[in-house]
Amino acid sequence: MTVVDNENVAGRGAPGRETFPDVADELDFVGDAFDPSAFTATTWAAAPAEPRGAAETLPTSSASAAAPASSASPAGDAPGTGARPVAGIAPVAGAEVSVRVGDPASVSVVEMIQLLRATTVAAHASALRAQAGLQLRALARLGIAPAGPEQPSARPVWGGGLPAGAASGVTGPAPVLAPGPYRPPVSSEASFKPLARTTVSALGAAELDLLARAGIAAVFGPAYEQEGLDAEVRFTGGTAPLLAAVDAIELRGGRPGRGLLRARLAAGHLSGDAELVAAVVQAARLFAVYLGLHLCLPHARFVEDAAVATGRPADSGAPGIVRAGDGGGEVELVVEIADLELVPRPWLRADAELRLVAPGGDGAVVARVVDVVVGLREGDGLPVGPEVGGRPARWLGRRNRFGDRAMLGEFHMAHFCRGDQAIALGPEFAGYTGRKATRLPSGGLLLVDRVLELHGTRRDPATLAGDAWHITEYDAPADSWYFADTANASMPNCVYMETSLQAALMVGYYLGATLGDPAAVTSLRNLGGTATVLREVDLRDATIRQHSQLLSTTDMPGSSLQNFGYTLSVDGEPFYEGETLFGYFSDSALANQTGLDAGKFSPTWLDSVAPRPVTRTIDVAARRADPAARLVARDHLALLDTVDVVDGGGRYGQGYLHAVRAIDPDDWFFARHFTLDPVIPGSLGIETVVQAMQEWLLDSPHAAGLVDPAFIIPVGAAFTWKYRGQFLPTDGETRLEVHLKEVRRGAGRVRVSADASVWKPGLRIYECLDIAVELRENGAPAW
Repeated sequence: MTVVDNENVAGRGAPGRETFPDVADELDFVGDAFDPSAFTATTWAAAPAEPRGAAETLPTSSASAAAPASSASPAGDAPGTGARPVAGIAPVAGAEVSVRVGDPASVSVVEMIQLLRATTVAAHASALRAQAGLQLRALARLGIAPAGPEQPSARPVWGGGLPAGAASGVTGPAPVLAPGPYRPPVSSEASFKPLARTTVSALGAAELDLLARAGIAAVFGPAYEQEGLDAEVRFTGGTAPLLAAVDAIELRGGRPGRGLLRARLAAGHLSGDAELVAAVVQAARLFAVYLGLHLCLPHARFVEDAAVATGRPADSGAPGIVRAGDGGGEVELVVEIADLELVPRPWLRADAELRLVAPGGDGAVVARVVDVVVGLREGDGLPVGPEVGGRPARWLGRRNRFGDRAMLGEFHMAHFCRGDQAIALGPEFAGYTGRKATRLPSGGLLLVDRVLELHGTRRDPATLAGDAWHITEYDAPADSWYFADTANASMPNCVYMETSLQAALMVGYYLGATLGDPAAVTSLRNLGGTATVLREVDLRDATIRQHSQLLSTTDMPGSSLQNFGYTLSVDGEPFYEGETLFGYFSDSALANQTGLDAGKFSPTWLDSVAPRPVTRTIDVAARRADPAARLVARDHLALLDTVDVVDGGGRYGQGYLHAVRAIDPDDWFFARHFTLDPVIPGSLGIETVVQAMQEWLLDSPHAAGLVDPAFIIPVGAAFTWKYRGQFLPTDGETRLEVHLKEVRRGAGRVRVSADASVWKPGLRIYECLDIAVELRENGAPAW
């Protein structure tokens, strides 16, 4: 008797748009739980019977107990029989029987023993699946993507009927594969930002032919133009195209949310595993081109070796592949991006499923390929970063959306924040790689994309004294996390601050502020500044140009200070400007910071007034819990749960706000700001003050009468901030207070200004003067 492995597919819905259970709420069994009732009415087809004596001799073959750990029985009866096939139980060697369990007269001793063994093995397999599910859940909570479930070694070819060794008389549905490896979904903040964007979302034969000949810009548009440096970027690798058409390319598609591609395969290319893997490789390369990964490098080409592509020796193995038998039919290839990176060179990892096309789109998975890695490398012997002195010897292949050549691009910014600083900045910075040093933030907090122009000479005293500037750019896609998470109509205040300050600090560091003593361990910290919004502008899908000027450098014992001026522009028109001060500090200098009050304890106003004033509480968390609530910060910008209010209180008698936020060492921003030197971004401390003021304004009568209003950063309202300390992952909490100063009403507008301070335990370290928020109706006249 022969039993076929069967498994339910976890996803439901059209191919590429399935819904899946939340792994935090389920055990994630690889298969169904053991069901003893499945054995009470089961038919196993058999070959012709042999004499009873032979059947009653117990076999000793180990094959009789073999059961793949990924197998399970699908719900429902086998078509045409009214019986459920037993899952995952291999036949007893040499036995030729036909058994209907539940009919004692037809069951021999050997058959009863076979049934007992089958039941025991199935129960054991179910327990193993439960254990695997618990392990997957624990790993998911730790953010670890485990390897997929161990697959059977047999790889039956799709379209050839049942797996090798299966009897033709087996009744029941065609076998379906167990789920593939769990890939945790990516957060909006961690989503990869492509280097180029296109409106193209499907490709026919003509477009695929162009792409096979490196006609990338001709298909995807001028944002992909590389002026001939992409001649070797062919997704087919010079072989025959294995994709007949691409029906969908989705930037945020797939279960992990990192990207999805659905394609139809060219006829005659499914004869074996090698051809299927090659088709997945071509699809993955196509997605890499769609993301613009080749734009990182001059004369880029795809590389075959996965370990070379990722820089990880553990990736040296071949992709995993498993197939299930089926009666044949039309199929589609669905490729999901599991991971992608720009460091050490651009690469991505993909999983793929070959699915039957069925009415309604819920086709069975008949083959799965996992851990396909494709990567890109520069042309042989070509430099990928600046030379000594900080300038590239030749153009490195990156242009902006307007066609201007960039000196450095996103690839270099990625290395600056988490990779090889020699690649990012030049050979002089090689010693900073892998240790605590000045870096840009990473992930969704990296808010500089390209360097277009640099004026100044590295390590030149006149340059560092103030004769230096550069022009950088940042693309702000409309699907960026901060647009979704802010209560503002456009970009939140913290991103205005971060993108301007990151561009400014870079010019001073790039020109050699720390190279006088490269062995010294220092940390860069912002100390304060002023900023003014010059005009209201919607920054969704804008390219922000940052002009940053180094104004002065002052060396002091244990530290070095640099002052900068900056202006941000869109479409040639400035919209934000300011000045800021940065310092490079030794570890001992940072450990001895005394805050804003020279080391003295300075209590909040609420704690210093006697008798203690009566407060009321604004429940921000309750408002945020309402999905329909407007004008509330969410997700990554959910920085407050409650705000305590003293009406008529505070330094100016206009009202007083007080809030406390617990610090979790696992807060998302510690991993971003900075690599090997985690601190809370000062801009998020300012953002917390802004949110407290916004919540108070919404709760006050001053917002009454405004029709469908939105928050903006007030135009023309300069504010000043000062930092004299840092928040570490171990600091426990942040505490803020806001002294409301003025409420100003205009036609369709209301503006609130205030002074504020922020404490770490025992020390006041942030101060804001004249910080303001504004609520206005769309189209309201200017002040």
